[in-house]
Amino acid sequence: MHPLRKRRLLLVLALVAAAAVATALVALALQRNVAYLYTPSEVLRGEAGGHARFRLGGMVAAGSFKRAPGSMEAHFDVDDGDARLPVVYTGILPDLFREKQAVVATGRMQGGVFVAEQVLAKHDETYMPKEVADKMGAAHRKHDVPASADTPAGAEGP
Repeated sequence: MHPLRKRRLLLVLALVAAAAVATALVALALQRNVAYLYTPSEVLRGEAGGHARFRLGGMVAAGSFKRAPGSMEAHFDVDDGDARLPVVYTGILPDLFREKQAVVATGRMQGGVFVAEQVLAKHDETYMPKEVADKMGAAHRKHDVPASADTPAGAEGP
């Protein structure tokens, strides 16, 4: 093989190898930052077992919110129509956080309780994250819950 062709071939191979390494590093970095969304029933069935950190979505259960006086620690349950999961969060909750409203919390499981690092509440009366709405709609269909005027947009599927 001619020395010039050999040098070009080595250069092309080095560029391909560098691109492969860069792609692998980007994929690993993105995978660490991905937080999958699960409902309480999926978590209790063990479907979230492979993920140390994930998002929990559903509705804040009525009558479940408790906060000790003088404490920043909030306790509440997230319900998806099939199951309830206790959640603990230390910090300031969003202004729109309230019972019977959609919520998405990011965190991890510790001894049967979801320890949230971040809590997001829906921003208006008709919004619910699509993933949560789809899963809640499936739970409503499963339990024959009738659609009502106050059902969040997207909560009922086709």
